[in-house]
Amino acid sequence: MMYNMRDFVGFLVGASISMACIMLLLPPPPSTPCAGGAPPARQELALLGGNGTQAADHPSTKAAASSAGEDDKLLELLGRAAMEDKTIIMTFTNEAFAAPGSLMDLFLESFRAGVKTEPLLRHLVIVAVDAKAFERCRLAHPLCYLLPVAGGGGGADFAAEQPFMGKDYLDMMWLRNAFQARVLELGYSFVFTDVDIVWFRNPLLRVPVAADIAMSCDVFYGEDPYDLEKKANGGFLYARSRARTVAFFRSWREAAAAHPGKNEQFVFDEVKRELAARHGVTVQFVDTAYLSGFCQPARDFRKVCTFHGNCVPGLQRKLDHLRQVLEDWKMFRANNTALTD
Repeated sequence: MMYNMRDFVGFLVGASISMACIMLLLPPPPSTPCAGGAPPARQELALLGGNGTQAADHPSTKAAASSAGEDDKLLELLGRAAMEDKTIIMTFTNEAFAAPGSLMDLFLESFRAGVKTEPLLRHLVIVAVDAKAFERCRLAHPLCYLLPVAGGGGGADFAAEQPFMGKDYLDMMWLRNAFQARVLELGYSFVFTDVDIVWFRNPLLRVPVAADIAMSCDVFYGEDPYDLEKKANGGFLYARSRARTVAFFRSWREAAAAHPGKNEQFVFDEVKRELAARHGVTVQFVDTAYLSGFCQPARDFRKVCTFHGNCVPGLQRKLDHLRQVLEDWKMFRANNTALTD
């Protein structure tokens, strides 16, 4: 009897161990939120629907898939455009600015007429906010990106010339700001330039290595580029892809809620001190002797890097004035053939 009992106990122990091993090898149920289960994205699919088909039909799943697809396209383009240190140059355009003979053509022409600026075109991404601008861009430049506008832009007309501080203008400025932040999040630093800026030299040579963010300003006074009393102009913006810079951009965008009806430039000036201190970001303003414009025009073509069509309202007037500046530059270059920088 003892022999039989010992066999029976042994059988029970063996069966218990076998069952435990089988349970350990089985995957957890779909809704189990424990570590070592499905990755977060797969957990979300399981929670949204009881099977893959239902989850795939959920709007948030479709949005996530669409966003991931756009990021893939954007990453591929950024990779092709990037310099060795993963910096790109980018500008935005719409149908009005991309029309033949308009600002985009003048902008590209300036790179070909500048000092050592033509090679920079290999690093320039032109972001189009409407289909016609994208089509026109592809005829003029190899690195074009059609910006997806959620919900069709909420009825906004981004293709037309935008009146300063109008609703569509403000929507476009904040859309631009969000795109800039996304580029940083993807690990790329950028030089953003308005399309109504003509380039004569590489302005990156005027941005110190220590700067996380460097901006132009309409009026530069004093000698301290780190003086945050200066008023920003977002037409030229350099941002280095670092965790603190990404955090700065996120907080900058969140601050928009406290300033309804204001553009990103105004909000930047309101929060720059607080956010620079909070995130440990170094902000610099570049002298208008180098990043010039009509608000405070520089006269020395031996120093100026870019010239902005600021303080000149109206597309045609802006175009006419910038065309004259570019012609003056070409004449200067023709009379200074030994110019190397």
